Amino acid sequence: MKIIFITISALHGLIHLMGFAKAYNLAEIKELTLPISKPFGLLWLSAFILFTSGTIFYLLKSNQWFWWSLGGIFISQLLIFFFWQDAKYGTAANIIILLAATFAYGAWHFEQQYQKDIKESLARNTNLNIENISEHDLLHLPMPVQRYLKIVGVVGKPAVQNVKIIFTGEMRDKGKDWFAFTSEQYNFYREPERLFFMKASIKGLPTNGYHFYKNNKAEMHVKLLSLFPVVTIKEKGFFKTETVTFFNDLCLFAPAALIDKNIEWEAIDDFSARAYFTNNGTRISAVLYFNKNGELINFISGDRSALIDGALKNYRFSTPVNNHKNFNGFYLPAYGEAVWHYPEGEFTYGRFNVKSIEYNTLKPN
Repeated sequence: MKIIFITISALHGLIHLMGFAKAYNLAEIKELTLPISKPFGLLWLSAFILFTSGTIFYLLKSNQWFWWSLGGIFISQLLIFFFWQDAKYGTAANIIILLAATFAYGAWHFEQQYQKDIKESLARNTNLNIENISEHDLLHLPMPVQRYLKIVGVVGKPAVQNVKIIFTGEMRDKGKDWFAFTSEQYNFYREPERLFFMKASIKGLPTNGYHFYKNNKAEMHVKLLSLFPVVTIKEKGFFKTETVTFFNDLCLFAPAALIDKNIEWEAIDDFSARAYFTNNGTRISAVLYFNKNGELINFISGDRSALIDGALKNYRFSTPVNNHKNFNGFYLPAYGEAVWHYPEGEFTYGRFNVKSIEYNTLKPN
């Protein structure tokens, strides 16, 4: 489909050079029977430049290529109105390019709220006094958590105020096929926030999603072609679910933040510990499991809800992880799964591959 669109957009742009060539007597254009004045010739040239620019920016994967094409469509359709006898069939190409540009605009516009939220959150979290973590900061933690943080490498490094994570992977709903996705997210810890934007393709159709957890609110919006809502969750109970998600991210990808003394701990044994995390009056708990090497290998909570038949229902949730690697000086899992523990059995609905992790960033990049 991309090749077809690029071909149509490029050829449609080139065709507009014919009108410019005829107006300035640069070539004999028999296909255009009506006379074209030089001012109109410049409009034909402008349409060529706009369509060509749109095609080039599309090839360069610019997320705002559509502005150029929309300008080209406007001028092209105006010329078709004045030169209907010769140019009427160009309307079909304009419609095809318009549809593609509309979907691209929808994707860009949908993502703008995510980008706006990132900038606002980063602005609130700049110029923070970030101190290095010492072994003394770990003493109040259960022994397996202390070992975990030492293995991760948090001692001697700055405390974590925010983290940016990029994933690739697969997801699915119960009874449906897997679909591939890429995602980007920012998590903030002084004022707990999680901003997660996902780009996916479901049955060949672009489908984007934005989850946000901030200001005592949590919402999920998934849109087909970034225009048509397919999932919208705004229920009050969703905040508790996303509190678990936020804390899960913290344990797996920003473990330096586990030194926060507002997190309550309950020792279990040498390989597990229970944590209690509270945000805006919402309290959740989870059990962290470690292997003999001290690596975190699983996170299990009973405080998260799945969307089943349009309603949130509470089930046990876990995220087994493995393949630990070095990310910017921290030894963290590179692969994880998201699992619901339904009464009829376990259901893995997500597979996540960590591509990059950045800490204490000051501006979007």
